[in-house]
Amino acid sequence: MKIGRYAKTIVAAAVAGGVALTVAMGDDVLTATEGITVALAVLGALGVYVVPNAPAPEDRLGR
Repeated sequence: MKIGRYAKTIVAAAVAGGVALTVAMGDDVLTATEGITVALAVLGALGVYVVPNAPAPEDRLGR
């Protein structure tokens, strides 16, 4: 398995989950609703895998 292929997805999921968890833990208690919010943030970020990388600049010009 090449990690480079999945790096963008891993970073996006980790950052989204981390940010949501940081906000959720503001009161030192993680409720079910906050847990669901964190899970949805991670799942939403996993959608980054579906979006392909932009082509190189020379590919966009059709050369």
